[in-house]
Amino acid sequence: MTTDQLYAQVLAKKSLLCVGLDVDYNKLPEKILFECRRGDMALMGKLFSGKSRAIMAFNKAIIDATAPYCIAYKPNLAFYEAQGADGMRALEGTVEYIRAHHPEMLIIADAKRGDIGNTAKMYAKTFFETMDFDAVTLSPYMGTETVLPFLEYPGKFAIVVALSSNPSSKDFQNADCGGHPLYEDVITKMMEISTPENMMFVVGATKAEKLTEIRKVCPDNFLLVPGVGAQGGSAEEVIKYGANQKGGLLINSSRGIIYASIGDDFAQAAAQAAQNTARYGL
Repeated sequence: MTTDQLYAQVLAKKSLLCVGLDVDYNKLPEKILFECRRGDMALMGKLFSGKSRAIMAFNKAIIDATAPYCIAYKPNLAFYEAQGADGMRALEGTVEYIRAHHPEMLIIADAKRGDIGNTAKMYAKTFFETMDFDAVTLSPYMGTETVLPFLEYPGKFAIVVALSSNPSSKDFQNADCGGHPLYEDVITKMMEISTPENMMFVVGATKAEKLTEIRKVCPDNFLLVPGVGAQGGSAEEVIKYGANQKGGLLINSSRGIIYASIGDDFAQAAAQAAQNTARYGL
């Protein structure tokens, strides 16, 4: 996917919303669990059983309900890895379902990998070839070598963590580096090895006031902005300080959308929450 294709979605849907598919099996609606106890579920030419059946059914309903209001989906791998083989089958099925039914969507693997050498190359192969994601989040602590293998794939994005939304991010990310913070050095170094067509940055919504300065360093890159909704970040503030001429933002909301309700109306509630968040788009 190119940034122009992503921008086309921004214009078509008047949205900057990314929906985080952080699916906790223990929070699945009873309706989903009941329906999935009745037998195996065939989807995308594959048979899903066990926990994977329930996770897949939930994701399918959330995706279909929210697709009119968002431009990207972001499964967090920890929630799938925690369920072992069942979870990974559900993750694979989720990507395949989005590709088949909502092919315009950017699909982000929220994995925060950060290794070097052959290991980094294998991570890139995993997410961009084996699992067909469009982008993957990366931790840059080990330097540019952690990122370079991901930049070798045309039409794919490395999304490097720069300034995260958690309170203790200040322990390292705000460290003084000669009059400017460390996260600014991270962005500057990554800009030297990449282009806006293969690089994005994570900047937390709870740090929205920092976006003006960050935009001076990376004016044309898309930014993935978590922390809206359950973590207290404001979509309006993020857009005020961080939007560029192409929108330039993927404003992520996870729990606030997918768990807007855990009742039988969970999909309808998710759609309404997505629409409410997306209205701050353009």
